[in-house]
This record gives sequence, C-alpha cells and structure tokens, in this order.
Amino acid sequence: MPIQNSPYHAFAALLTNNGHNVSPAELHGLLLGRSCAGAGFDADSWLADAKELFHENEISDNVRNALIGLQEMVKGELTGDDMTVVLLLPSDDASLTDRAAALGEWCQGFLSGFGLNSQGVDLSVEGQEVLQDLAAIAQVQDALEESEDGESDYMEVMEYLRVAPLLLFTETKKTAEPAPVKPSLH
Repeated sequence: MPIQNSPYHAFAALLTNNGHNVSPAELHGLLLGRSCAGAGFDADSWLADAKELFHENEISDNVRNALIGLQEMVKGELTGDDMTVVLLLPSDDASLTDRAAALGEWCQGFLSGFGLNSQGVDLSVEGQEVLQDLAAIAQVQDALEESEDGESDYMEVMEYLRVAPLLLFTETKKTAEPAPVKPSLH
C-alpha cells in the first residue's frame, strides 16, 4: 500500500480529483523531456504542453500552481550545482509492478516532451544512445519480477534515469548557446 503522503501519491490524487487521467510520472517525464530538449522554463508553454497531455483547454488553479511548482523544481535541478534529478515515481513501498509501470510512463513522457521540443537539436552519439535507452526502458514494465534481482534492476534503471536528463540538458544547452567570441590580440 503506497504511503499516503508521498509526493507521487499527493500529485496523483490532485490530478485524479481534477479529472485528469494522467500519471504524475508521465507528466514529470514530459516536463523533463521538454526542458532537456531546450524548451526553456516559460510557464505558459509548459502549461500549454500539459493541457495537451490532459486533453483539456483549461486547468484548475490548484493544478496550475502544482505544475508551475513542479517546473520550478525541475529548473532548479537542471540549472543548479547539485547535479541531481529527483524522479516523481511511486515510493518504495508500492509494488515493483506499479513502480516499473510508472518508470515506463516516465520514459514515455520524457520521450514525448523531448521529441516535441527538439527541433534542430543535433545530439552526440552518446545523447542518441540515451534516447534509445529511454525507449527500451519504456518497454520494461513487464520484464521486472518481484524479487531481489527485480528490485536491484529497478534501482539500477532508476539511478540511470536520474543522470540521463542531466546529460541531455547539458548537451542541448551547449548547442543552443553561441560559442564565446575570443578577443583578438591585435
């Protein structure tokens, strides 16, 4: 039984209570994907992408505020010095099946957000491999079994997903910024 006050459970309840049939994991993945693709941190464009995922024209104030808060958290993680991304996934007391399904939803959301916002982004081979890994991980939910090996595999994948967005964000940030002009020595 999931912890009732976990951030994932609270966000899921907020979304469900407002008629949005979207998992917090997919929503968080979408946000990180679009941010890593170079969409920036403009609240209006993030809310427009979220509305599209919700298939809604309007979002209630409490959901809107939560989405903006989530974006601020992601912005801090991607642009801060800590180099840490916290994934919005079910807590460890949820079944491995539920956690693996959320992991797959997170990857699907990330790939959607990245794909919708990556026009003109030229990724390195390593960056392309990360996206291929995410596509493979999105399919993993049925492959993990309730066992020590399954738990270990889940933790390995989760740790990888905490680093993958940072790599892609750093790479796309480099391509978006013009090279500094070196002063001439005349």
